[in-house]
Amino acid sequence: MYEFKFSRPATVRQAANLLAKTEDSKLVAGGHTLIPVLKQRLAQPAHLIDLSKIEGLNAIEIKGRSLVIGAMTRHADVATSATVREAIPALAKLASLIGDPAVRHRGTIGGSLANNDPTADYPAACLALDATIVTNKRKLKADEFFKGLFTTALEADEIITRVQFPLAKKAAYIKFRNQASRYALVGVFVAKRPSEVRVAVTGAGGDGVFRVPQFEEALKKRFSPKSLAGIAVSADGLNSDLHGSAEYRAHLIGVLAARAVDEANS
Repeated sequence: MYEFKFSRPATVRQAANLLAKTEDSKLVAGGHTLIPVLKQRLAQPAHLIDLSKIEGLNAIEIKGRSLVIGAMTRHADVATSATVREAIPALAKLASLIGDPAVRHRGTIGGSLANNDPTADYPAACLALDATIVTNKRKLKADEFFKGLFTTALEADEIITRVQFPLAKKAAYIKFRNQASRYALVGVFVAKRPSEVRVAVTGAGGDGVFRVPQFEEALKKRFSPKSLAGIAVSADGLNSDLHGSAEYRAHLIGVLAARAVDEANS
């Protein structure tokens, strides 16, 4: 490690002010991404701002027709929350599949979204459920929040405070994971809402999380695995590495989407 300034503000406003004062500063939520990067000296911020002591950022509640989860809510709390399990069971399942117990008890939903790792799980849930990411400055729809690999629409002094998930009639998440890292080789989240069906994919896209319009159109007509038969996903633009070729990932997207629809219907 190396020398840096460390702050632990008590409010979001204090954190935002500190973030704005120092150009090369980083927020720390759970730290599961940032701390390893610091240890490897892949990043050397001059100032770390710890959000762990800010009250009110880890609430889980129902507001109207939305499930609202605070940005500092840990994955384990999302997975075990009775409120989440009743409102959107697929989201609780997704959280239970993240990493291992150590990761789930430290990592946070806000940290995951702000980092926007292309193999992370929450981005698929946000995109499929048409979530709204709320910051200290504004509200961002998921479709406009994710901008590419490790890139979001967040401004330099912007902090995620909570995420609003509209309740879905049916939803499911199926993940084919790397057995070593437990990251998604491919993960598919399917959600049926009164006005639309959305299908989001993580782990496979060369540019991060994305939706599959052809699946959405077919499932809107009939929400059944059979509706996806014969619809192929192009391998163009998909990841290809030692864990699986682009063609393999394209095939997995179709298989997992059908399984997700089947699970959602059950």
